Formats: sequence, structure tokens, C-alpha cells
Amino acid sequence: MKLTKDILDRLEKLEEKYAVMGQDMLSYLDGLLYADYLTYWDYIHLDTLLSLQTPRTPLPDENIFILYHQITELYFKLSLLALEQLVETKNPDPALFRRQLERLNNYFEQLVHSFGIMVEGMDKEEFLKFRMSLLPASGFQSAQYREIEFHSTDLYHLTRLDLREELAPDAPVEALYPRLYWKSGATELATGRKTLTLRQFERKYRERFLQLAGEMQTRNLWQQYLRLPPEARRDESLIELMKDYDFKANVRWRLSHLRAAGRYLDRQPQVIEATGGTNWQQYLPPRNQRIVFFPELWAPDELEHWGRRMER
Repeated sequence: MKLTKDILDRLEKLEEKYAVMGQDMLSYLDGLLYADYLTYWDYIHLDTLLSLQTPRTPLPDENIFILYHQITELYFKLSLLALEQLVETKNPDPALFRRQLERLNNYFEQLVHSFGIMVEGMDKEEFLKFRMSLLPASGFQSAQYREIEFHSTDLYHLTRLDLREELAPDAPVEALYPRLYWKSGATELATGRKTLTLRQFERKYRERFLQLAGEMQTRNLWQQYLRLPPEARRDESLIELMKDYDFKANVRWRLSHLRAAGRYLDRQPQVIEATGGTNWQQYLPPRNQRIVFFPELWAPDELEHWGRRMER
């Protein structure tokens, strides 16, 4: 093999790279010489990935239920990766902002349509049987979705609608966190007590959530948008991307979830409770919670009718 100028240039750059770290380039080249070739299945840990379904019953469609939620969590991780690139940038660039918003919108578009895959691909009667073995676990306990919310907007915008008038938008995290909207979704209506689902969730994630919520107060997606140059903030196409993300996450995604729950749990005249004890009929409709990431971008009548026959 002829040592061309390109090859010699690269060897020189490698030598400089390892010299900075106090390392010997030849040792790393020996490592490459003896290393096995990389395979697709090893790179993505395929065997491990396909073994992560451990159903609690022998009912075949429980595997579909597990796989669907695992896929959902992977899309949540993709969304967090997109958000993290934005919030970790000191001086956000409009081009980067646009690219990451487009990614977020693509991920949530897939999430919105994914419920149809589960609904059409899973037998209702089987679901109503195996779901009883899942108590008190619930999709409510998705920590990644809460982290997406913390990354997206000011914490005040995630508080309960009926409590916002008594809160200040710049109140400390410790004052806002107990009043987050999703806590009411796993609280017994009759007694006001937290369900076991919520107690488990908070026991595992409370400290992590408090830390993240504090970090995101000054550099969430909305705060980063406010740091863009004025001409970028006035760009209608960028504003539309922001509103699309807001609408997909807080209206379309929730309505898809609501329809799926209705398909499996609404058996008139009896309405079946969700596995976590969540009051899904009150908790899931976006018109009840009125969670909006970027209320400043919406017209007053749009906010007033949030989740009611809105189309985008």
C-alpha cells in the first residue's frame, strides 16, 4: 500500500491528537489491528434489545403492549436529545433552533400516530385480562415525558390551572413543584390522597425532577427562544414550528392517548379505572388541563378554546 500524502497527513494528525493526551499513537494502532470487526447486532445491542420484553401473563398481546411503550420511551429519548442540544447552547443559533424543532415535530408526529398501531394491533379482551397483573404500574410514571415538559417551558406553565392565580410566574421551584398539574392525575378525588402510583413515582424521581426543574428555569426551550436575535423571534416560519410542537405535545398527543384509553376502558355503563388509579377521563382531555408551553405565541381565543375542536 502506498503511503499517500492524505494518509501521512492523517497519521500526523492522529499523532498530535494522542500526544496532547500523553498517549502513544502506536499503541492505539495496535489496538485497531487486534480489534474485531464491528457488527450491526453488537453495535445496537440487538439481542439485549429483543430480550427486554418480560410479560407477566401468557397472553400473547401483552408483548405488544410492552413493545409499544418501549418504542414510545425511545421516541421520548430522541425528543430529549433534541431539546438538550438547544438548552445547553449559551447563544442559540436560529438555524440550530429550526433544525431541532423540526426533529421534535417529527418525533411527536410519530408518537401521535403510534397509538393507532397499538389500538389496532392489540386485542381488547386480552388487554382487559393482562392489565390486572400490572397494578399499580401506569404510563403516568413516564419520567422522560415529565423531563420533556421541564425542558420545554417555564415551570409555572405546568402548574394546575385552578391554582395559577395564586402563584407567581417567577415563584421558586419549591413553591411550584407541589402544584404541577400531573399530580392531580394520580390523586384520589374523594380523599385527596396520593395514589400508590404517584407515591412510587415521586419516591424514585422527586429529587431528580426538582434539580432538573431548577436548572431549566432559565434555559428551557422558551427561554432559549427569547435569547434568539429579534429578527429570528419574528420569523413566522419559526413561530409556526414552535406552535406545532406545542400543539402536538399538548393537544394531539393527549387526545390520541385519550381515544386509546376510551377504546379499552370505556365500557358503558361502566367506566374502568386505569391501572395506576388515575382519573383518566378528567386527566387526559387537554381542555381540562390547559397545558400550553408557549402561551405568548397564541391568540387569546385560541388559549380560551385550547383542546376544543382545534385543528392544525
